[in-house]
Amino acid sequence: MAVNAKKIAIYVLVVFVLYLIITDPAKAADYVQIGFEGISDAAKAIGDFMTWVANGGKS
Repeated sequence: MAVNAKKIAIYVLVVFVLYLIITDPAKAADYVQIGFEGISDAAKAIGDFMTWVANGGKS
């Protein structure tokens, strides 16, 4: 039962993404850019944290 719900959720997500790209490509590109910026910021924060830990927790 849960597998079917997961398949349906993925199908709905794919249809929504395709609809968004077809109807407004510029806005879809903005969403992708926002997503990559978020991933980049998260990776930078993890890197900063690991550097802080490697330095013994000193500022």
